[in-house]
Amino acid sequence: MTPRNAARPDAAAPRRIEHADGRHIAMPLGGIGTGNVALCADGALRQWQLHNIGNHKGDLPGSFFALRATRIEPPLDEVRVLAAPPVDGPGTPLVTDDHVPGWQRDLLARERGVEGTTFESTYPFARIDYRDASLPVRVSLEAFTPLVPLDVARSSLPAALFTFTLTNIDDLPIHGQLGATLQNAVGHDGVSPITGTAGPGYGGNTNRVRRHGGWTAVVMENAGLPAAHPGAGQMVLCADSAAAGALPQWSEPEEFFAYLRGRAPAVDAARSRHVPYLADTMVSGPNPAEGPSPAGRTWNAGLAVPFRLAPGERVQIRYVMTWWFPNRYVNFTQFGPQHTEWGPTRFWLGNAYATAFPDAVAVAEHLGANWADLEADSRAWTDTLTSGSLTADTAERMAAQAAIIRSPSCFQTADGAFFGFEGVQGASTVMWAGDAGGSCPLNCTHVWNYEQALARLFPSLERSMRETEFDVMQAPEGYIPHRVISPTYLPQLWDVIIGGPEEPALDGMLGTVLKTYREVRQGAGEDWLRRYWPNVRRLLDHIRAKWDPDGTGVLRGIQPSTHDIDLCGVNSFMGTLWLAALRAAEEMARLTGEPDFATELRGLFERGSAAYDELLWNGEYYTQVLEPGESREFQWESGCLADQVIGQWWAHQLDLGYLLPREHVLSALRAVVRHNLRTGFKDFDHVFRVFADEDDTGLLMCTWPEGGRPAVPTRYADEVWTGIEYQVAAHCLYEGLQEEGDAILSGLWARYDGSRRNPYNKIECGDHYVRALAGWSVLDVITGQSWDATTGTLRVALPPDGGSWPVVTGTGWGTLRRSGVAVTLECASGRFDLNRLALVGPDGESAGGHAQPVVVARGEELTVEV
Repeated sequence: MTPRNAARPDAAAPRRIEHADGRHIAMPLGGIGTGNVALCADGALRQWQLHNIGNHKGDLPGSFFALRATRIEPPLDEVRVLAAPPVDGPGTPLVTDDHVPGWQRDLLARERGVEGTTFESTYPFARIDYRDASLPVRVSLEAFTPLVPLDVARSSLPAALFTFTLTNIDDLPIHGQLGATLQNAVGHDGVSPITGTAGPGYGGNTNRVRRHGGWTAVVMENAGLPAAHPGAGQMVLCADSAAAGALPQWSEPEEFFAYLRGRAPAVDAARSRHVPYLADTMVSGPNPAEGPSPAGRTWNAGLAVPFRLAPGERVQIRYVMTWWFPNRYVNFTQFGPQHTEWGPTRFWLGNAYATAFPDAVAVAEHLGANWADLEADSRAWTDTLTSGSLTADTAERMAAQAAIIRSPSCFQTADGAFFGFEGVQGASTVMWAGDAGGSCPLNCTHVWNYEQALARLFPSLERSMRETEFDVMQAPEGYIPHRVISPTYLPQLWDVIIGGPEEPALDGMLGTVLKTYREVRQGAGEDWLRRYWPNVRRLLDHIRAKWDPDGTGVLRGIQPSTHDIDLCGVNSFMGTLWLAALRAAEEMARLTGEPDFATELRGLFERGSAAYDELLWNGEYYTQVLEPGESREFQWESGCLADQVIGQWWAHQLDLGYLLPREHVLSALRAVVRHNLRTGFKDFDHVFRVFADEDDTGLLMCTWPEGGRPAVPTRYADEVWTGIEYQVAAHCLYEGLQEEGDAILSGLWARYDGSRRNPYNKIECGDHYVRALAGWSVLDVITGQSWDATTGTLRVALPPDGGSWPVVTGTGWGTLRRSGVAVTLECASGRFDLNRLALVGPDGESAGGHAQPVVVARGEELTVEV
């Protein structure tokens, strides 16, 4: 395998996107399982999803940033909402990321916004530059939420951090205030519409000022709620300034703008030193509303940080928003039979992040004390991606993979277990499941078959999913349903109709075998493997008995799949997953000391490999052959399925070798790109959901280049799924088919460039769809990277001279740099515990390395010559 050399001169330069060209950009801020708020390209905050439920329409009116810039002589007083005016354009099917709430439009109609903004990002950092020729101050914002791969705790903080940089570009001194506002949403359900400060669940809300450690905060609460109320919790808005003024309780934005305009530059802020609850030391300032909010209403709060700038001088002002909503409940409709005996019960799940902190104040204090370290370690990660030889597009898109993990698609319950929906319900699900909540719960094995990013960035969370599959989901007969019922102590989906598909998905079960071996290679350990090896064997026994009782190595009969239907006959989609699972099980059998079983599996694999190739190869690609009497409905037969050799993609990632003849695999991939990659969908008949349209380029799931399309073809044949595109593109690159792989990626990334779709929100059956996490395999193949903890072997492609690759193992991450004949492995976080570093040259041959045990800890490096 020859890894793609992705170096280019402008690799470090992120895209700078005008707000008019980034209407759909909404980058989520928030930690793993904490909920999010999105920063949009126009500088506004939208998509508030803090209340343990996904809702792209989630809104907190009255939450914004504002600037007042003043000068005494000659007189100047300019006030701006720090947001650009809405730019309307054609809507995109099944996407709502460009939606601007009515209150933001009204606010910008009444109070002047800036003329324009530009957006650039390498997740989790985003930068907004505010542009307004009439302002004497240049304003920029950097926002992020800490993200440190392998460190779940520091990547699971319920917070959004904002650093504003103000620069006086005038030739006279400027003073003013930078304001931030936030609505107290304690008590809200996260779904019901809010009008101004009126919304269901509101009433009794209070905001109080707290000054501590040089910070000024407004603490938002509702003491009248029971502790177990779904909306109970706390929010905090705080500023890194002891001199900040506060208007802690107000209802209409005009009140806060009047407060900004009424503030004098000379305020005796030191008076608050002995009165930490004092809202404002400006004696002539307006008085905030007092007492709890009336029934059905809440309060907004605002802070204003003063600044003084000489000509050319600049200042940084930091704001942070934290939240704490501990009561996650089962607020999603689960698959399987109805349980009327559950009555009104809403089962409590809790949140892992809420067990780490007693409230949002504690989160804010933690951030205040550790901001520098959290930012430095998060930036070390983005620098690892952007400072080397990856193209700018590749670095941006690979960084964005983590946004899906930290979207409402995923969560951690109070006991630390990790769960994931297929996505977040939205415009792509409204026709059948509504537009709020989790899509298709929970831990869907066949969709998560594609995901690779969680396993690489947070392997402990990935192991949690395997443990749930074996400890909870696996039936006594050995099979594993493709969804888990939550809480996990409830009856699971054994011997019942599930849904999507009706019976346990065979591809999901095969994927469990593959993912178990992946977790072992990622560092789960020998004890972990021995604990779950009996479960793997029971699963294999079930699969063999049901689908290959004669030991032919070929699966036959009804094969429920990720297409939400039953496949039939002999097909390479299920077949290559089966062959890869046999090879993975063989390797695990050797690790557990069962050589005879390993030999048995190898024989089964060899028989199956030969049979699949003989039965299905048509001279160009692999087809499907039905058995006599099997229905053609929902099948593809002579069609060219995009996923037809998906098992080989898995095999390359796990170093399992070729499952079918290499020349046939290459031909099949070329055929997929030749027949299924379409440019231009204006004249395309969309039967199902529209994921590519107009002038888009996208990979269709299935086509029939030689005719023979069944009257009822395989479901979703005419759709374009980003997860499949990433999988096929990465596989092309593994095989050295760079032109084909690049063509798929270019089409995918162009569709999600921000102008019509959000680069942080890949959609399928819901927003933030987890199948798209297959994208991480693109990075692995580009860097030629493979980590096997069972042998302590790290294999990486030789970077171009003067360049570097990001490197991630189960215990550490950093870079592999090359300067001439010297290659240096640098550890930025954790540690590399290696027995062997193997470098691979452009021709696929060994380029040397290091063959002795070595530990490279954080801040250390290992240099070898090639």
